[in-house]
Amino acid sequence: MPEGATADRTWPEGLTRIPFWSYQDPAILCREQQRLFEGPVWNYLCLETEIPDPGDWRATFLGEMPVVVARDTDGSLAAFENRCAHRGALICLDDGGRGATDFHCVYHAWRYDLRGNLKSVAFRHGVNGRGGMPDSFCLTDHGPRQLRVTSLYGLVFATLSADTPDIEAFVGPEVLARLRTVAGNRRFEIIGRFTEVLPNNWKLYAENVRDTYHASLLHLFFATFKINRLSQGGGVEISPNSGSHVSTTLAPVQDTDTAYAGMRSVDDDFRLADPCLLDAVDEHGDRVRQQITSVFPNFVMQRTQNVIAIRHFLPRGVGKTDLHWIYLGYADDTPAMRTRRLRHLNLTGPAGYVSLEDGCIGGFVERGAAAAADQTSIVEMGGAGTEAQETRATETAIRGFWRLWRSLVGV
Repeated sequence: MPEGATADRTWPEGLTRIPFWSYQDPAILCREQQRLFEGPVWNYLCLETEIPDPGDWRATFLGEMPVVVARDTDGSLAAFENRCAHRGALICLDDGGRGATDFHCVYHAWRYDLRGNLKSVAFRHGVNGRGGMPDSFCLTDHGPRQLRVTSLYGLVFATLSADTPDIEAFVGPEVLARLRTVAGNRRFEIIGRFTEVLPNNWKLYAENVRDTYHASLLHLFFATFKINRLSQGGGVEISPNSGSHVSTTLAPVQDTDTAYAGMRSVDDDFRLADPCLLDAVDEHGDRVRQQITSVFPNFVMQRTQNVIAIRHFLPRGVGKTDLHWIYLGYADDTPAMRTRRLRHLNLTGPAGYVSLEDGCIGGFVERGAAAAADQTSIVEMGGAGTEAQETRATETAIRGFWRLWRSLVGV
């Protein structure tokens, strides 16, 4: 355990029990920042379409580390820590911008290029021969940390570690294929975005998006209108490193399904006054009604009906998470398809018919386990391993997340 840990604790044997202290200990969050977010993983930054031209940039985070990602003058992508080398102030204060030629720290006007290289220091040689920096001060020896950057089907990722494998190997062939289907052949446009604040540790949301068991039980809209039922076809695929996954729900092959009869308030006779919310088009030819694709540690691409969305979630302390929703369409969408996507957005987000509950369920866990630091949760559905399964009545993807998490964080 890291310095400052609340107790000398050990992890239960195997992958089917998760101790609640792993969500609650501030020392764990510090270790995650150092060994995970700043370690050998690929962190999602932005879409290439957000920074299409030289000088365009966005501000984001690697865990809690502020980062700037920019399009350089030669068209290449660059990213660097959003921290002035002088006194540590943010270099960029806004969420993004266009057409920048350089960046200036507002505190003392130290200037950086689009790759984060220190280019000049205000009054470096003093005034009238007095003051200033010593002659030995070298600009190239100082500057914020710079990241390795890559783009995967227009999705921009970065890492601070030289040991991070190529992103194709990191995400694995199963995840790569699903991302290629959605993002590989058409250019995205952002059609909406907002940030939701979750009252829970970020790992509870990382579990939630991998939890294929809960979707049709917690989200009654899913089960009632047969968007996502465990009795429909589909399954879970896991990356070789076990941290990333794909879960898929297929359209039902028949209208009669009694598997959920009598469960909570699910009623097969329930109807919408305006059924156009259920008017889905199989635009990728794969019968997918719901698909969640994750890239470890905190990136998700979601397909629900004709919603395409990125969920990017970031720790904001031990018990708080920022969840960034980025809704997508294709640049060549017809007006009818764009209208359909915008209508289907009502399914997702903090007030969505099938996402509202996710915004509070992590908080329910935080509150329920507040005095249970040395107790454990149970993730034994579908066995004890991290293999792919042809069912969604499983917690294999959650076990896979924790397997990679433990190897990186070292607990």
